[in-house]
Amino acid sequence: MSNEENYIVENETTNTTKKQEYWNTGIGLNKVDNLEPSKYLLDLSEKNINGELTYTQVEDMLKTYYETQNINDVNIQKEKECDLVSLRIAQLLEDKSFGFSPITLKNIHRYLFKDIYDFAGNYRDYNISKKEPILNGETVKYVNHQDIESYFDYDFKKEKEFDYSKLNKDELIEHISKFTSSIWQVHPFGEGNTRTTAVFIAKYLNNMGFNINNDMFKEHSLYFRNALVRSNYGNIPKGIYPTFAYLIMFFENLLQEKNNDLKNRNLYIKELFENND
Repeated sequence: MSNEENYIVENETTNTTKKQEYWNTGIGLNKVDNLEPSKYLLDLSEKNINGELTYTQVEDMLKTYYETQNINDVNIQKEKECDLVSLRIAQLLEDKSFGFSPITLKNIHRYLFKDIYDFAGNYRDYNISKKEPILNGETVKYVNHQDIESYFDYDFKKEKEFDYSKLNKDELIEHISKFTSSIWQVHPFGEGNTRTTAVFIAKYLNNMGFNINNDMFKEHSLYFRNALVRSNYGNIPKGIYPTFAYLIMFFENLLQEKNNDLKNRNLYIKELFENND
């Protein structure tokens, strides 16, 4: 990647609380794909938080460690992905540079998943579906691969021209929820869409001056993803319509320090589990 150096944090913060938040977010976001970190990564992250190791040193040590592991083992592969992506999320959150563009979204994906997926940073050239537990195995209708760039051109242009000054707090949260939902629904990459979207939105909101409660992604990353699913799924014959209500509750907690009760079980659509004969 030609601009990887943009994401190297030259002067890492000595604020251990912020460091811990960045790591919590990175590790928490990987739970959307049922990935758990290795004990080795947890030890290294503590040393980074305490200023004993830089992010670059942590990455070098992780790569050396995984050279000694059986990379054909599926569990090792999952740990490696979780460890490296957690580290890179923490780096990106600490790095305050930002450009509001689909290019930034692509570069975030490329940086997170370099040497993990061979398609890192590239839009998919095929159509996808994903069986969702909260939809009883049904899928969200994702954007046709041929339309990805057109959708992003429209969404980003519309958002760039949007005037936030005219919104009250509730309207602001609703707007951010809808923009996040529209970006995620495109699902431009073969894997890693939710993690990439979350990092992009977190950096976007930080760039606008919002103080983000990063623990939300540590504790509720799966809820975040399922709320995105609910905001993009409808089945009109069964009386089911897309709803932003759950995503709004997440963003209220993220940005307004509200204490909405976020439970995944509330996102299951009961009509899809009834009488499937």
